[in-house]
Amino acid sequence: MNRSKELRSGSDVKSNPMGTRPAVSFVLIVYSMPEQAKKTIASLLADYQIGICQLDYELIIVENFSANTLPPDYINSLPENVSYYLRENPESSPGPAINFGAGLATGDNICIMIDGARMLTPGVVKNIIRGHRITQGAVVTVPGYHLGFELQQDAVGSGYGVEEEVQLLDSIDWPRNGYRLFDISCFSGSCIPGFFLPNSESNCISIPRDIWERLGGCDIRFDMRGGGLINLDLYKRACEFPGVQHVILPGEGTFHQFHGGVTTGGEQSDIREAYIEASKAQYRQLRGQEHANPSTTPIYLGEFPEQVQKFIYDSSRKNMAFRGETPRATMESSFSDVNVS
Repeated sequence: MNRSKELRSGSDVKSNPMGTRPAVSFVLIVYSMPEQAKKTIASLLADYQIGICQLDYELIIVENFSANTLPPDYINSLPENVSYYLRENPESSPGPAINFGAGLATGDNICIMIDGARMLTPGVVKNIIRGHRITQGAVVTVPGYHLGFELQQDAVGSGYGVEEEVQLLDSIDWPRNGYRLFDISCFSGSCIPGFFLPNSESNCISIPRDIWERLGGCDIRFDMRGGGLINLDLYKRACEFPGVQHVILPGEGTFHQFHGGVTTGGEQSDIREAYIEASKAQYRQLRGQEHANPSTTPIYLGEFPEQVQKFIYDSSRKNMAFRGETPRATMESSFSDVNVS
């Protein structure tokens, strides 16, 4: 069969023949971002992730068709625990693609990555599996960051783009040490409150299969371009589901690459604000109330690489300020001056 024709048919180009049941199925949604998606996929493979093997998990890549898809030779080079599906007539929202991918998952838990442009640190897979072993009802989430030293929707006004991002990644010799991604990043907008205050979403959220089914997956009524608040809605519903134990991995992260996305691509501020307001309005229409971040009592799990310590410090300061507490004088200094011995 002609390979390009097969790709456009939406058929399974590369399927997972393993007979074992993986602990986690990662569902990664890709649209018109091949170079960024390749980096994200590389950060999900077993030769980058630590403490795991291919049999522990599977990766399901669902690509919505565009003029800029992943090339067949690249797809065929992927390892056996990776499967790829191309959806020829995708909707403007990623919701149907997410539910399609989750429907193919064979794992005990389903980890949703709505944005194919988010690279991971090397302990994500291992610690998600750990998190689900803590309790049967664990929903495990990974905090989010933007590559660069300010939010990309702001940085783009100062000339930040793909070339600058390549230089940043070269400066840390990625992927040699994946934890150095923290050195060239800032909290994403949804995670600006830090680790110890409620966040609005996670772009890597792993949900037990039975809870995913009871949630009904993503609500495809969030049908705006890019999904609007569809990921925030999933995060809130999953974290607030009865009996759930929220597990956060503060020592790991997902890192958004610049690719001209709906909310980070540098569209004019008035266009971006209009999109956000429309997203909020759709949420009100569907849920009958304003969106509010879920308040949980999380378990914090995993190792703390030295590169993440500045974010722990920043999170602690924000939490103390929220509670009206005044940090000690030694804590008012820069993180590099704090005695952590």
